[in-house]
Amino acid sequence: MMEFLTLIILPILVGVILFLIPEKIRLIKGIIATLIGVVCLYYAWMIFKMPSGIVNLNLPGLVFLDNYLILNLDALAKLILLFAGFFGFLFLVYSLSYFHKGTELRGFYSYYLITLGSAFAVLLTDHFASFLFFWGILGITLYKMVRGDKETNSSVAKKSLILIGASDSILILGVGLIWKMSGTLRISEIGIEAMSAIGVISFLALLIASLTKAGAFPFHTWIPGFAQEAPANSSALLIASLDKLLGIYFLARLCLDIFAFQEWIKLVLLIIGSITIIAAVMMALIQHNFKKLLGYHAVSQVGYMITGIGLGSALGIAGGLFHMINHTVYKSGLFLSAGSVEKRTGETELENLGGLSRLMPITFFSTLICALSISGVPPFNGFASKWMIYQGIIDFGTKSGIASKLWIIWLIMAVFGSALTLASFVKFISGTFLGRRNTRFDKIREVSPLMWLPQIILALICIGFGIFASTQIVPHLFEPVSGSFDYTGLWNSPVVSILIIVSIIFGIIIYLIGNNKNMRKMDSFVGGEQLQEEMNYSVLDFYKTVSSNKLLSFFYRKAEKKSFDIYHLSKGIVLWFNRIFSRAHSGMLPTYLIWMIGGMIILLLIIM
Repeated sequence: MMEFLTLIILPILVGVILFLIPEKIRLIKGIIATLIGVVCLYYAWMIFKMPSGIVNLNLPGLVFLDNYLILNLDALAKLILLFAGFFGFLFLVYSLSYFHKGTELRGFYSYYLITLGSAFAVLLTDHFASFLFFWGILGITLYKMVRGDKETNSSVAKKSLILIGASDSILILGVGLIWKMSGTLRISEIGIEAMSAIGVISFLALLIASLTKAGAFPFHTWIPGFAQEAPANSSALLIASLDKLLGIYFLARLCLDIFAFQEWIKLVLLIIGSITIIAAVMMALIQHNFKKLLGYHAVSQVGYMITGIGLGSALGIAGGLFHMINHTVYKSGLFLSAGSVEKRTGETELENLGGLSRLMPITFFSTLICALSISGVPPFNGFASKWMIYQGIIDFGTKSGIASKLWIIWLIMAVFGSALTLASFVKFISGTFLGRRNTRFDKIREVSPLMWLPQIILALICIGFGIFASTQIVPHLFEPVSGSFDYTGLWNSPVVSILIIVSIIFGIIIYLIGNNKNMRKMDSFVGGEQLQEEMNYSVLDFYKTVSSNKLLSFFYRKAEKKSFDIYHLSKGIVLWFNRIFSRAHSGMLPTYLIWMIGGMIILLLIIM
């Protein structure tokens, strides 16, 4: 019992206490928070090794809370709990050296620990009342982990809070409907057929909450702005890891436990997943701010997770959950690398960067590995989970039902999205680390070990999870959640990895043999003139052709006008009603009497 109480209460309690410590000794607060992160990781590991089952805490003197202190220790909760503890600790190590003048975030470590403890509670609780309580806390801490000293920061924080808060309100509605149908708020005891009107509404209400937290279309619009304005460690903790873990965890819980997996649910999830993949990656292609680019990719990758779970098969669910974990690994690594580049250069715009590979070799290596992973290049982990999803889609096509007959569409969207992801990360890597270097960056150096070590660890996990995916990772971590399955085709990740490594070695040998070291080197000339620094051609110019395409430019213009932004559209509707009611309330007494009489008549009609 102490493991559960420590894991939930300790980080929240210490987070509150850290508010009392002055910001002038931020390093002391960071060290304390990191030590708490170590304790949380230890207990997360201890709980992961425990047998599955229902745990009732039964705290002495708090008998009235017994129904709300019941924990569901199943394979899904334990899996995500372990990784939440791992990432929570790793980002705290990075944060010890990350903050510098102009990036300080008051109360960061307090909100960080409160977020971590609340996330653990959400993952473990088996009662919707306590679930809603801690889920709501996460919305508040999300708001506080964006610096509010600028108008853009405040706007992004407000938008995130409103969208998350609105989805939480809808979540409460869905939970109320579930209680009406099932008569219980114990999550493990609920099993609903989402066929009646009230069942469909309740599922959609809870689905909106999970998709908003995870950042799926069309509830994703808070994520790119948050990624651009928030500190890199806040983005890594929230939009790259915890929010994805919690949102997809809740989605998996809905589909596997709370509701029966109906055919229409599969169709809805596959449509949302496919649109999310393509729409977000197309927006990422035209971004010049690398933090915003990463934000859109954090949205796009959610589409693969939703698609995998939407297939409803053991292979698809395992692939979706595996991709969820893989995403937290490589996207966190990318955000941490982006934070390192930003700290050393003070820049986030790709057009102002370039040529940093030799000055920041460790950051370049970790970024390259994570970029290849997210792009689905073998033998890295991103390829392994995407390959499982591809196979799951092909298997899905052999079944009956409307969603199954459209399997080729889901497959094309997933594969095409992966190709576009690779294209956008060619821009990211080239614009940041390759090409000509700005002379004002000549004296910068690699970040401290506290910052590059977490990046290297995540990069190595990308490699290890890819190489040992089929033999170790999937069977031991994900099959206990999804159930056992067989792969459609021949896939042995160690063998594939060895073949790729051998081909790379042969390629290097051939290159070295054919490389003529006596070759004369001269400066480049364009049109008879020597290529000067000001004549440098940016990789970004190539990607401008995407936004200038006649068909695509229409959608990009609509996106610039926020035509697909549910927050902007809702805001417009609210303001429209506000103007209508403002005209109606003119201040004239006869007008108010008419409103009162009309309201009374409506009430009488309802009562009758």
